[in-house]
Amino acid sequence: MNRAASALWGRRAVRQAFFYTTTSSPEAAASEAWDGRFRLHKPRGQHLLTNPRVLDAIASRAAISPGDAVLEVGPGTGNLTARLLASPASRVAAVEIDPRMVEAVTARAAALGLADKLTVIAGDAVEVEFPEFDVCVANIPYGISSPLIAKLLFGAYLFRTATLLLQKEFARRLVATPGDGEYNRLAANVRLVADVKLLMDVSKRDFVPMPRVDSSLVEIRPRAEAPGVDLGEWLAFTRACFGQKNKTLGAIFKQKRMAWELFGRSRRAEEHGGGGAGGISLNALDDDTDEDGSGKDDDGGNRAAGCSEEEVAAFKERIAGALESSELASKRPSKLSNDELLRLLRLFNERGVRFR
Repeated sequence: MNRAASALWGRRAVRQAFFYTTTSSPEAAASEAWDGRFRLHKPRGQHLLTNPRVLDAIASRAAISPGDAVLEVGPGTGNLTARLLASPASRVAAVEIDPRMVEAVTARAAALGLADKLTVIAGDAVEVEFPEFDVCVANIPYGISSPLIAKLLFGAYLFRTATLLLQKEFARRLVATPGDGEYNRLAANVRLVADVKLLMDVSKRDFVPMPRVDSSLVEIRPRAEAPGVDLGEWLAFTRACFGQKNKTLGAIFKQKRMAWELFGRSRRAEEHGGGGAGGISLNALDDDTDEDGSGKDDDGGNRAAGCSEEEVAAFKERIAGALESSELASKRPSKLSNDELLRLLRLFNERGVRFR
């Protein structure tokens, strides 16, 4: 489709959508239907939410207050954007990577007479800089769920709440609590800095094209107070713990490979006068994976240069001392609260054991 035809379709579609969404007729359910004028790419996570009742519910659950600045990630053709523009928000910034969607949502706002309230940022939501916002609302492709949440929570953004539509399985892991079978590093990391709540489930049948799985709407509210721990150190610590979450903490930290790795990191931290350098990666919330292969109990590959077996043996005693003081050596990470994990991390740090 050429640009002129696309623009013509956009204007026609948004006028029709405006008519239907301002009525309560039985035809309203078809108002957000996708007419297939250009191809949607399922591999990119392009699934348009078309159920008006669900769209209304999301806009309502976002709890937008008068004067709020709203950030929408992935507006698509503007089904939810139209509702955000009609809310008490003072302005809406929508981040969209697909130029065809940028054109469609821009045309829709114009047809609604609300173009002055909308700013469309063309680009990858994981990479672009967000403007200041109070509320975030998003229908997130599964592939960027983790890095986008990390960007929101561990970046420099100050906001009141994020209402996110996520793949159901991912949402369940996000809201899991200690002791749940699904509890994981993702949940532990997010709960360190925010409160998370499941709002409602959304059927896959409410999307076009229909995805393979259902979705869930979650609310994330950042905590008012900082957690009182170096976030980079915490994230590296939880990676070490949850990489082998079915082992006890004692079994995890008594491995030779783990001792060598932590010895190297701790010595580098001492040389640099504190924690490791660098910011927080957007992969910080990656779920439970044995990324470094530390489940293999060997002592090769990660030895710190210029150190002796005696130095490492003494370092291992410090690790053992922290575990003994915490009385958590026999516990599995998935059973522990963040308070318990924080206590263990502080005991490690007090003994010079660093994780980044």
